[in-house]
Amino acid sequence: MRRERVSTGTEWESKAGYSRAVRAGSRVSVAGTTATDEDGDLVGVGDPYAQARKAIDNVVDALSATGATPADVVRTRIYVTDADDWPAIGRAHAETFGDHPPAATLVEVNAMVDPEMLVEVEAEAVVDD
Repeated sequence: MRRERVSTGTEWESKAGYSRAVRAGSRVSVAGTTATDEDGDLVGVGDPYAQARKAIDNVVDALSATGATPADVVRTRIYVTDADDWPAIGRAHAETFGDHPPAATLVEVNAMVDPEMLVEVEAEAVVDD
């Protein structure tokens, strides 16, 4: 089975030894993705909606690099540092996946790798082989 790995070149990928996304046959898995820009700087400090929006946009970019689209996503997992932020985070999620809603989970965690990070998003997609 063919495997395609996508890297965005962020410092975390090389430090922790992972790919942003991996396509194996028709399955695409996108690693936990945060609201960082091309330079690795956090976007939306203190704003859960802005961080969710940017993290999801980063997930969509990783999907695109494998030939997948938001409509191909079958599952998302959203990790947040404050579950009370779910309405803003859910709005960002619905803006992307509203017409093709995947199975989704939102879990509150104690902390992220950077204390200013509020949201991390993973996704799984299935595409035509």
